[in-house]
Amino acid sequence: MDRILEPEVMDTHEEVENYVLMNNQIPNEAFIQRLCELGAFGKMLDIGCGSGEICLMAAEEFPDSEFIGIDLAEKMLTLANENLSKGKKRYCCSFEIADAKDLGFPPLSFDTVFSNTILHHIPEPALLLTEAWRVLKPGGLLLIRDLIRPSQLEGVQTLVEKHASGENTYSKNLFHASLCASLNVAELKEIAGIISPSLEVVVDSDRHMSLQGRKPEVL
Repeated sequence: MDRILEPEVMDTHEEVENYVLMNNQIPNEAFIQRLCELGAFGKMLDIGCGSGEICLMAAEEFPDSEFIGIDLAEKMLTLANENLSKGKKRYCCSFEIADAKDLGFPPLSFDTVFSNTILHHIPEPALLLTEAWRVLKPGGLLLIRDLIRPSQLEGVQTLVEKHASGENTYSKNLFHASLCASLNVAELKEIAGIISPSLEVVVDSDRHMSLQGRKPEVL
């Protein structure tokens, strides 16, 4: 099954409202755990931060770090800043509008760069990954997690029924569209190989995979 692209930016009131209703606690906690296991540190960039959940959760685990979250969706950033105002780690997080394909930060700006389930929104995922690698310092950590596109449409529906049975119809349709828009494992490995041999692709579950690794100290 080929990719079926979905809109790059989620910025309608309906999309934001339904995003808030979706229960992402377990996968979000797994993502934070992976950051800990891989030794995330220092100044961190969250590409496609959405409502800011991952940044704020990470701030609890890494109290000495600074976090910048970027997104193209203004309404999502409004929600992120609302969540930030309620959080315990306000002083180490900030959110700003930026394009994942053209970040605008100088090269080698961050010790850790991460992104959680945003890659499938990008028509040319290599652009996001190249930018993430560009702004990462030598010795820095990259962690990009996304959904896995099944080989057949039937597999998409199976995953929706398994993991989104308790969600409303809109959220189920959104999950379905996201799975169809995602890369498969082979496609992500191909892009990773172009960017750096130090990167590996790890299959995390029946629906998630991660691109992870450290940037070599010697460029």
